Amino acid sequence: MSSTAPLRVVVAEDAVVVREGLVQLLRERGLEVVAAVGDADALITAVEEQRPDAVIADIRMPPTHRDDGLRAALKLRERFPDLGVLLFSQYIETRYADRLAAAGLAGLGYLLKERVTDIDEFINALHRVADGGTALDPEVVSQLLAARRTAEALSPFTGREREVLAAMAEGRTNTAIADALGISRRAVEKHTAAIFDKLGLPRTDTQHRRVLAVLHYLNHLD
Repeated sequence: MSSTAPLRVVVAEDAVVVREGLVQLLRERGLEVVAAVGDADALITAVEEQRPDAVIADIRMPPTHRDDGLRAALKLRERFPDLGVLLFSQYIETRYADRLAAAGLAGLGYLLKERVTDIDEFINALHRVADGGTALDPEVVSQLLAARRTAEALSPFTGREREVLAAMAEGRTNTAIADALGISRRAVEKHTAAIFDKLGLPRTDTQHRRVLAVLHYLNHLD
């Protein structure tokens, strides 16, 4: 994706009012909406035809109104690994977050509809997943961790390290983590280094290690 070209997006949402609102919002912020559809099958077709940079999709969509949007998005990611996917849900549904974690969180996001009130943060989250990062709602992260937490899995980490790791899973930078937790950036770097060491991650590219840390942690909490 060119750094100067507008982000090309497909919107998939069965509620017409919400779909049209998203399209207007994205276009007002300079993004190019190449398709807006109302069901999972149409989403797959639109992505195959338009090859967008990212997809915004409701998890529950026609035809079954269960996890059609999620299944379509995961299927598309298999075909187009660089496709950014930002999923919406009206409720926190841990089993869906589990499936996201199992598939790999790089380039994936999961936000609650009612909590997307900061438009700038929403647009940033969309750009983040398009660039291969993550964008998880803090409450989704919290419930996912709580649902899979065991004392043995968490024992290597201090309370602060858990907070830092959860913030990393939300896609926050070190500066954003420091601001959220009320600590210095240097302290965040120290905690992050400790997390990498305790997870036994190789000292390679920093951003890659962050993604590996989140994936490893979420996938090994059972």
